[in-house]
Amino acid sequence: MKLSNQSLIKKAVNKIITPWYSIALIDRWLLGQIIPPMVFAISAFTVISLSVGVMFDLIRKIVEYGLPLLEALKALIYSLPSFLVLSFPMAVLLSTLLSFGKLSANSELLALRSLGITTSRIIAPAIAVSIFMTGLTFYFNDNLVPNSNKLAESTLRSGIGSSFNQGKNKNNIIFTRKGSRIDPDNQATKINTYLTHIFYASRFENNIMKKVTVLDFSRENIKQILTANSATFDKDNSSWVFTDGNIVSTDNIGQTTNIKFKQYIYPFVEGPLDLAKVPKDASDMSLKEALEAERIYKKIGDLKQIRKIQVRIQEKFTLPCACLVFGLIGSILGCKSNLRSSKSQGFGLSVILILIYYLISFISSSFGVKGLLPPIIAAWFPVVFSIGGSFYFLKRTSI
Repeated sequence: MKLSNQSLIKKAVNKIITPWYSIALIDRWLLGQIIPPMVFAISAFTVISLSVGVMFDLIRKIVEYGLPLLEALKALIYSLPSFLVLSFPMAVLLSTLLSFGKLSANSELLALRSLGITTSRIIAPAIAVSIFMTGLTFYFNDNLVPNSNKLAESTLRSGIGSSFNQGKNKNNIIFTRKGSRIDPDNQATKINTYLTHIFYASRFENNIMKKVTVLDFSRENIKQILTANSATFDKDNSSWVFTDGNIVSTDNIGQTTNIKFKQYIYPFVEGPLDLAKVPKDASDMSLKEALEAERIYKKIGDLKQIRKIQVRIQEKFTLPCACLVFGLIGSILGCKSNLRSSKSQGFGLSVILILIYYLISFISSSFGVKGLLPPIIAAWFPVVFSIGGSFYFLKRTSI
């Protein structure tokens, strides 16, 4: 019985080990040089970013708002995926710089080249790791980050209390609708597209709109202003139910009527409710939610928000691609014989390259949101430019 158990364990171990030993020896050796500094870099960058981005803010909330320590720890853990997504590309850059810089300083790369191994073959394992990290970053960013951010926010709200909740729940929701205006003389709708409605709510909470104002321009001879303390959407009747408000109507002659009501049913689209449910920050959306937000903004006709969400959708792909960009840059720079293996020097160079890349990304993204560049070009320009530059230097290094 003991022998059978031992044989089963041996078979299980062999299944785990065999794929690793099926990799070429040079690749295993190079991966062994890259992975340890990558683990160190992920830990270092995550701790630094968490300390600056979340930890100090949580300490302030513990002291000022009385946030319980357990809730603060939960919020810190829930915030971890969003900072890991930022740490992965930076860790790839630092680890490749350090590992290849060390190999270059020890003349091990020179020995490999003397055997006829090209630079592109040497950095192939690093590119494979970069591609893997790109996929991992995309998975984290699209699946874990939106949910973990929501959990972190809800944990803070429940821990701090209602006074903090109310400040967080305030939303300025503006929904505009365009269409045809009704001509009362012949009851025919004109072909021209006009602004027919403006729906505004100061806050959205628990599927209820608070402090609502609706401007109705759908009829040519009457302008109507509807105000109410709250409004809910009735899906069965496709209409809004307003409570505690009044309607002010003004015609072309200048006559004004004012009607107060306790409850008023107003036929209107569900658009304001859809808009209210769209997260303000694209980092809180998955790719599917971002595409749905784009559909809602197109329905409203808000060009600025359409451009912004289109850029953010593309950035769902370009953010993970930063791992591939930094993997290429770090590997090629590390292979240069004049780069030292000092960790401090590698860290400093990493910070400079990261700042340059993200500065270019920020400027390009801003141009996309402003409409100066198409969204797809604005989002992908830093990636394409960096990869193109990396291949240029790779060619120069291989000569």
